[in-house]
Amino acid sequence: MKILICSDGHPQAEAAARFICGGIAGEGTEITLLGIIEHPSDQAALDESLRLSSSVLREKGATVETVTRSGLPVAEIQRQAREKQYDFVVIGAEHKDGGPFALSTKAYHLIKEVAPPVLVMIGQRTEMKKILICSGGNAAIEQAVKLTGDLACRGEPNVTILHVLAEAPIIYSDLQKEEEDVRHLLATNSSLAKNLRRELEAFTARGIQAQIKLRHGLVSAEIVREVSDGGYDLVVAGSAPSGGALRTYVMGDVTSEIVNRADCPVLVVRGLPRTKKGSLWNRLFSRGGKVES
Repeated sequence: MKILICSDGHPQAEAAARFICGGIAGEGTEITLLGIIEHPSDQAALDESLRLSSSVLREKGATVETVTRSGLPVAEIQRQAREKQYDFVVIGAEHKDGGPFALSTKAYHLIKEVAPPVLVMIGQRTEMKKILICSGGNAAIEQAVKLTGDLACRGEPNVTILHVLAEAPIIYSDLQKEEEDVRHLLATNSSLAKNLRRELEAFTARGIQAQIKLRHGLVSAEIVREVSDGGYDLVVAGSAPSGGALRTYVMGDVTSEIVNRADCPVLVVRGLPRTKKGSLWNRLFSRGGKVES
């Protein structure tokens, strides 16, 4: 596995290195530590941060390369990501003043414009025991499932596949209870059931402990509640290519909400291109699990 960890000398970059050590880094892992100097006065702090991060990563058996560049972070990270194929890019981020909806503009630009998946290091997690993957119940999440499986194989985490169904009217409360029964849902021949079974089997076939969880209501609100209540160490969400410039991506309202409100690292993985009828992800979410043909 090849990982790019980006640092401007901020403590969150060192937190990112510790998190990678806690369940991902090991023999065969190739890590590039990219230090970016925006102002000459930052040089000393950056050098010390890179030294500390390199030391903890090498202790885990990872191969570490350190690269230092001067310039604008987004441009330099894009440049490095083009020069070498990475499985994902790691950036540090904080909620300004501890509040939601306040990640830096720099972090947003990186998530949308850097080609590989982006792991946003939020909080101070040091291990990866519980992973939440936010599934729309369709093929758009396949890339996220694959990468999550690759990460989970490096430790022994428990994976929860979360799907949110639209809130059923009160007169259909019995039906809602049936839908909340995961085993009942998976026994059906619906497209949603088939896709969720495929996602679950992708993990269990690799010996990874995984389960499916259903919630009802507004997608972003229910995911945020699950993240808050579940004590997860990593949340995996999707994004889609935009209809505009190459290598530019749209997080969408759901993923933006997750990134803004999570108190743990969030891995944003690119989904499938949009179809003529619009994003499968958005179409599915707008109909609570039913995709029109």
